[in-house]
Amino acid sequence: MHVLITGGAGFIGSTLAHRLLDRGDTVTAIDNLNDYYEVSLKEARLERLTVRKGFHFIKMDLVDEASLKVLFADNPFDAVMNLAAQAGVRYSIDNPGAYVSSNLVGFGYLLECCRHHQIKHLVFASSSSVYGANTKLPFSEDDPVDHPVSIYAASKKANELMAHTYAHLYGVPCTGLRFFTVYGPWGRPDMAFFKFTRMMLAGESIPVFNHGKLSRDFTYIDDIVEGVIRVIDQPARPDASFSSDQPTPAASHAPFRVYNIGNGCRVKLMDYIETLEDCLGVKANYEMLPMQDGDVHATNADISRLKAEFGFEPKTDVRTGLQAFVDWYRLYYQVPAK
Repeated sequence: MHVLITGGAGFIGSTLAHRLLDRGDTVTAIDNLNDYYEVSLKEARLERLTVRKGFHFIKMDLVDEASLKVLFADNPFDAVMNLAAQAGVRYSIDNPGAYVSSNLVGFGYLLECCRHHQIKHLVFASSSSVYGANTKLPFSEDDPVDHPVSIYAASKKANELMAHTYAHLYGVPCTGLRFFTVYGPWGRPDMAFFKFTRMMLAGESIPVFNHGKLSRDFTYIDDIVEGVIRVIDQPARPDASFSSDQPTPAASHAPFRVYNIGNGCRVKLMDYIETLEDCLGVKANYEMLPMQDGDVHATNADISRLKAEFGFEPKTDVRTGLQAFVDWYRLYYQVPAK
């Protein structure tokens, strides 16, 4: 199978590429290598991939419509995994235009290419952020997601709506995956687990928002990728049980579906930090702060649908996952253990 991964130099994209190559697939990856976080880390991820048979990388931005059309014309892709997006909830508050360009315009161009080249399956990254102001836990795909609290979340909800429209109008099989707080080796430096590690090792105080009264469904990268692999292999189909009289966001008369992909359990932020302290052998200094704009108090994924339909079963507990990240971090940044 020939798979296109957009955002292929990213955290999830590069890890997914390795797994696809391991099983013998051909992978073409595109990425604009923007400087939202350190470009050297993206380049290091790519260095590990470019030496592998069957991997091809092209520096490209999704908003470059002309180049994207040439890419699809030159390559008979079987499936597309869209991970290219401007990430980050906080960044979206100050720079909303970046999200409109990449997450909306770029995704629209990608949908058009999938339509005109009869792509057998488009899988795209949505986010737990779409649940926005919802407080009923765990979050279910059947819940309405009409109250986003950040531009990032709104862009991801828009992606789901756009994909459904293409599935309905043009028969493009589309599956959206709502990722829940992904962490692990080769992760993103803008995420809390990465920032906390860097600051703790430097002896700096870490910012703890809402005075630590937050909880998250933390999901280890290998578990995420295992779920993505299972989904890619089974293109979306119309749901015969779908009722237009009582519609649910998770199903459709079109070849479209959306799933939560998380660990399925909630961990208190302070417990997460304490586990990180144990893994690092460093005690953190806390700077207790109020709630941030665009943030939510808790996330927790109902993953029963992904389990039932794909056999998805996350296997990595937080301690194991954080220790793996810490071991990678010390090796990559050459920080010896004390």
